Amino acid sequence: MASEGTEERTSGPDTTNPGSDGSAAASAEAARPASGESVRVDSWIWSVRLVKTRSMGATACRGGHVRVNGDRVKPAYALRVGDEVRLRQAGGHERIVVVKRLIRKRVGAPVAAECYVDNSPPPPPREATAPAGIRDRGTGRPTKRDRRDLERLRGLAEAANAERHRPT
Repeated sequence: MASEGTEERTSGPDTTNPGSDGSAAASAEAARPASGESVRVDSWIWSVRLVKTRSMGATACRGGHVRVNGDRVKPAYALRVGDEVRLRQAGGHERIVVVKRLIRKRVGAPVAAECYVDNSPPPPPREATAPAGIRDRGTGRPTKRDRRDLERLRGLAEAANAERHRPT
């Protein structure tokens, strides 16, 4: 118990930890692989925050949703700087990124954005998507009249009328 006051402090407000200076460059260097090491594609897309978890990255690779330089790849594929990674995400949106820096650990979003060049096409404008009809909770199934109103709202009424009155 006498040695309690003589212990060296290892954490606290006036102690400094290497790499905790808050700069993006320091955290990027800490996440960089050692020379000669490669980085798995599932790990890299997780590290740069293109997918939420590494297992989701591996699942996307196995499902054929990840392509590197036009080829479908397995999760253990070794990435190199300059590779083009295409990741098909939910809703049919595709992210196209070019690898600028290899990292093996997940880092903050500003640092992760510096590790790739985003060449993805812009998402379609919000007006282009048809607004969904909003119904009150608990009103039950829509009636025929409700369905026709929804079709008219979505702009599908013309298509439905043309199909209904088409000569056979």
